[in-house]
Amino acid sequence: MTLTRPPTEVTDASGPARRPAIGRAVALLALLAVAALIPLLGPRAALDGTGEAAAPGAGGIALLRGVLFAALCVPAGELFAARLARRVPGAPLAVAPRSWAPFAAAAGFVAALGLASVVATGNMLPGRLSDMDLGGLYQTRDGKLALLEVNAFVVVGLCALYRRPGLQVWPLAAVAVAESLRAHPTTEYSPLVGSGLTLVHVICAALWTGGLLHVLRMLRAWGPSDAGAALLGLYARVAAVLFAALTATGTWSALRRMPPSTVLDQLTTTAYGRTLLAKLLLVAAVAALALSARLRLRRATDPLSADSPARAEVVALGLVVVVSGVLTALPPPIRW
Repeated sequence: MTLTRPPTEVTDASGPARRPAIGRAVALLALLAVAALIPLLGPRAALDGTGEAAAPGAGGIALLRGVLFAALCVPAGELFAARLARRVPGAPLAVAPRSWAPFAAAAGFVAALGLASVVATGNMLPGRLSDMDLGGLYQTRDGKLALLEVNAFVVVGLCALYRRPGLQVWPLAAVAVAESLRAHPTTEYSPLVGSGLTLVHVICAALWTGGLLHVLRMLRAWGPSDAGAALLGLYARVAAVLFAALTATGTWSALRRMPPSTVLDQLTTTAYGRTLLAKLLLVAAVAALALSARLRLRRATDPLSADSPARAEVVALGLVVVVSGVLTALPPPIRW
């Protein structure tokens, strides 16, 4: 049995057939504009009325972190989705969408380089080159982690350009480890526990977000087929496990920063809490969309109709990544 969809009307290239493509391009540009404005304006909005002060250039730092997280998700998701596809019987593996890993690696390199320059100026945005102490990066923990991320994205890009996707696992893992260590300074209580939670959280988020993006791209390349429905169903089952791990590690990490007795108060009175609340609402929306897609996979006559809520899900996941960038640029809600 082959799953098919009603044929679409074909018209002249200069006529109405171009309108959907133009509409998608406009929608994509609008989403990118919103995604850029959230980190730039988010810290200021979150801090309003809290009495807290953010580091100089928090908006720029949030934007760079959001780009870095997205750059981690794309190649990790491609590797994850390709591995799932190999488990689908009859999958047309020879038909694959063009890899976005080189572009993601370039964006990640620029973002990591920008964050390294911030570390080189004492965690402040540099005004000129003379403000940066590049040699000092090798003498501090944060500086070494920043350089590790820069070099890791260079390696990811080289692996993608020379068609060695399997080797990307190691530099991508290095970025995830660096982020987990950076997020938890040695002065924090039980920093290794926090780093372990963050590492699992980052890996699961990258696989969930990037994996769904590439699965949808593969479905579009394959066209209506049983293999496409099987791949989407396989991804949905694995995504349920990733969601459970994300929920557990995210909750534990939040409780380490905000003790249970203060959570409700800090969710509305601190910048970190407000941004975390926004992230939780987005994750709840993502979970609802994922559930809708799963129900369509089980009950719909055409299981591939589940790609509609899945596309909305990947957009919502993109917003979660952006808000996560804002979260890293805000002052922690409690003092260690």
